[in-house]
Amino acid sequence: MNDSAPNSPSGTRQAEAGLDPVLLAIMANRMDAICREMTNTVLFSARSAVIGIARDFSCAIITAADEVLAVAEAMPIHVFGMHLQTASMATLHPDYCEGDAFLDNDPYVGNSHAADHTTLVPVFYEGEHFFTVGVKAHQADTGNSQPTTYLAAAKDVYQEGTLIFPCVQVQRDYDNIDDIIRMCRRRIRVPDQWYGDYLAAMGAARIGERRLKSFVEKYGAQAVREFITAWLDYSERRASGAIQALPGGSILAKGVHDPIEPFLPDGVHIQVGIEIDSDAGRIKVDLRDNPDSVDAGLNLTEATATMSAAQAVFCCLDADIPHNSGSLRRIEVLLRENCVVGIPRFPHSCSVATTNMTDTIINAILAGFAELGDGYGFSQGNMCNGAGTGVCSGKDWRVGGAPYVNQMFMSAGGMPASANNDGMHGMVNPVSVGLVYRDSVEVNEQRFPFQVQCVRALEDSCGAGRRRGGPASEVILGPRHDDMLVINICNGLENVPQGVLGGLPSKPGLQKKILADGSEEIYATDAYCYLAPGDRLHAIDNGGGGYGDPLTREPERVLSDVQEHYVSRGQAEAVYGVVITGSPARDDLAVDQAATERLRQSRRERSA
Repeated sequence: MNDSAPNSPSGTRQAEAGLDPVLLAIMANRMDAICREMTNTVLFSARSAVIGIARDFSCAIITAADEVLAVAEAMPIHVFGMHLQTASMATLHPDYCEGDAFLDNDPYVGNSHAADHTTLVPVFYEGEHFFTVGVKAHQADTGNSQPTTYLAAAKDVYQEGTLIFPCVQVQRDYDNIDDIIRMCRRRIRVPDQWYGDYLAAMGAARIGERRLKSFVEKYGAQAVREFITAWLDYSERRASGAIQALPGGSILAKGVHDPIEPFLPDGVHIQVGIEIDSDAGRIKVDLRDNPDSVDAGLNLTEATATMSAAQAVFCCLDADIPHNSGSLRRIEVLLRENCVVGIPRFPHSCSVATTNMTDTIINAILAGFAELGDGYGFSQGNMCNGAGTGVCSGKDWRVGGAPYVNQMFMSAGGMPASANNDGMHGMVNPVSVGLVYRDSVEVNEQRFPFQVQCVRALEDSCGAGRRRGGPASEVILGPRHDDMLVINICNGLENVPQGVLGGLPSKPGLQKKILADGSEEIYATDAYCYLAPGDRLHAIDNGGGGYGDPLTREPERVLSDVQEHYVSRGQAEAVYGVVITGSPARDDLAVDQAATERLRQSRRERSA
């Protein structure tokens, strides 16, 4: 597409005329296109499965004034804190210039958690700093004391053991600073894999840099400055308008993380205060009245605490609102220092800052918005970041016993339901909002020395409702030749995703080891699962909760769920009050309308 005005190669005419809505839209879409090109570069060139297959990474464009401008299909938890990272870059390197690049994974200066290596490249045009491109990618290994990037048992960063780079310069004049590369290659268990991922991220950042230079050259510096201001202001107006359409009021939402023995025997109880000022078009989310930071890796960082709250609010607004610093102006998140869902004090570990407690906050807010009435909010989604998404490690006999480390994404998890739509299968967990891909079974079996026995959606695992949640998934796998270790930090084994407005909760997750002799061992929330050849890991995550009374679900939808094996005939009758006749073998399943109406009426009379 030619997105410049006719006969205006330099963009001077647009700059002189100002930005009309069409040009604003064209330039905004060009920003998203650059983000997508960066994303595809990482996806098709990364070495590790966690990045190149599961897509656990995100790209963004940040302005020179440290405002998130464009993210395309990025995960909010990755990109909506990058303005804190670019501000740190400017503070620590006030003389940064063209050709520089920085590596940041410091949870105390704006990053999500230490496992997310962020590549930052400032973009200049004719000596003026216009943008910074960011590529944040979850590494397979970062030098932790254990072979995992999710170490919930870490009492502090010293026990966590990861290499932390507080916005360290890694390139000068477009060349690597080899000292930093050598440090990583020496400490990280899979150095060649890490270096391949580093090159993929850096390549994407440099492509973003080139495209943004061309963008400024095409439209002119003044038009680009006007665009940045206009786009962020437009985004703010859109967010304000969506909030003004909500009923005003106060909501107190609550959530619970499962107990983790021995360091959190009572789990973690949180509450979220939500103030909706519909007249002013503003929402305030208060996370301050929560427990202090814990001596474990579950503490959130400033970025992840803020952005889990903001992500959940965005989900409850108009889906077409641009997600950037402009729309974020209308969402205020209040944090306090030394809080488990706030601003951590060094040296508290934030190893698990992108999943467990963020999922707890997101689910609490999604369900909290449903208190505004039917048509608002969501039920809760899969919070079981279980063994099917654990970090596997060991030695691969096929390549001379070389070590391997990788986070699997074999589980899928069920999405929450809304007032109008059933939850989908394949969310992974709330914080990933369906943007993380489930691993390919065949590719994983080729790349790693394990065998997958089963990956499937589970019948009757959805939370029932007028709109049901997405189904849970079951995974069974194990090593083919040598021992394998799987480390994960789970949730949703006791505190399950809840339904709203009469919708029912989903079922608890499960994780156990099936030994070669057929015996079984249930293992803990914070799990180290050692698998010998012949052993199998058996993991089940959560489905999503239901939205609304199951007795009001259209019988035809229940019939379809039975045909797809999401719901059994027994649950169709017992929970939904739908009587189904016929046989799958004869392919003549049908709803007995009269019997269904009688059954539902009797249920309503009993509950009245």
